[in-house]
Amino acid sequence: MTLFWILTAVLVLIAIAIFVIPMYFGKEYDDEASRDELNKAFFKDRIHELEEESQEGLVDNQQEMVTDLQQTLLDDLPVTEKKQAAYVSPAMVVPGLILIVGICYGVYGAVGSSAKVEAWHQAVNRLPELTQRLMGDNASNEPLSDQDMSDLTLALRTKLHKDGDDPMGWLLLGRIAIANRDGATAEMAMKRAYDLNPVDTDIRLGYAQTLMLSGKPGQSELARQLLRQVIKSDHSNVQALSLLAFDAFEQKNYQQAVDYWTMMKTLIGPNDSRTPMLTRSIERAKMRIADGDSSKVAPDPTAIDETTTQSETQNADTDKQVTATIALGKDVVLPKQGNIIISVHDADGSPMPIAAVKLPLSTKFPLTITLTDKDSMIPQRQLSSLSEMIIRARVDSDGNVMTKQGDWYGQSSKTPLGGETAFVINKQY
Repeated sequence: MTLFWILTAVLVLIAIAIFVIPMYFGKEYDDEASRDELNKAFFKDRIHELEEESQEGLVDNQQEMVTDLQQTLLDDLPVTEKKQAAYVSPAMVVPGLILIVGICYGVYGAVGSSAKVEAWHQAVNRLPELTQRLMGDNASNEPLSDQDMSDLTLALRTKLHKDGDDPMGWLLLGRIAIANRDGATAEMAMKRAYDLNPVDTDIRLGYAQTLMLSGKPGQSELARQLLRQVIKSDHSNVQALSLLAFDAFEQKNYQQAVDYWTMMKTLIGPNDSRTPMLTRSIERAKMRIADGDSSKVAPDPTAIDETTTQSETQNADTDKQVTATIALGKDVVLPKQGNIIISVHDADGSPMPIAAVKLPLSTKFPLTITLTDKDSMIPQRQLSSLSEMIIRARVDSDGNVMTKQGDWYGQSSKTPLGGETAFVINKQY
């Protein structure tokens, strides 16, 4: 930023020089010399005219007239040839200088982007702080707001522009893009990280997750290959098993999904907070196997209808849950396919959900749903850790959680833990 202001000062000084130099060092003013040159030119022209008139016989006394012209020219010679320099008053220069400086910086202040540049530099300076808040031990106690996430993304992009060979930086940018549902940026960043370090487990998992979220068949196959590579090198990687299980369920390979989830239950143990969810997922997959229903598109194993949600939360501690009644706006037209995603966010508006459920489009509105710690996405930060929260509902039209363009959504006001709220889905991205 300092260099920028130095350059602007240099440009202003150049403009001032263009204004001042001609005033003090321009051509000296000499009125008498100018009059002498004019008389000489007039004399030569008149002599030429007399010669022409004499040849035509119009003038009899040419010599006398020439003598008169010479005498007239001598009489009009300047008394002195001393040149006088023009005087420039400071009263003329100072207002001009003030006007130049005022116009230059005034125009920049009106149409320039100094505020944005300053905000950009502030975001870059906050990169260590924001990274620590996102990934540090107190991450659950210091959630990032939308503005913090935006600043972190900008700072990371700046850092990676200068140092594009940092795979962990690209990985972090990809994870932030996933949280912000920016599919294009997430895929670009994860691919860049993978190209730089294709053997890192975290990078493989991040890239595979991004490819799966894109929903493209060719990319999904590449994601499976990456996850199998992770499992081959680390049989106890729960995240890879989870992604493979959900993918198998989506592909209607229910037995394979059961196998993956069973392995996960064995690895995490019976006391883990994720065990009840895994049990429900296994039961749901076994029901599909028992029904032999492989011709229909299977819903997400975490999808729960209104009745299931209410029955599972009847015995929950009312102080550790939140209930929302959601209605559809008059102008909302549900798509032919997709899901209804209901998520709980920190009251500061952080885009990263704390808890979430996915409902089928067949769910009837208005619906009432209760979310508890069982719906938390991160065991280290459960729904009951929030004193206030915001509930959001979105009609996901393409089955890709990374995209939201054109989706209908609604959002509640700040709701305390243990409270109830109601809102309408009536806005569109």
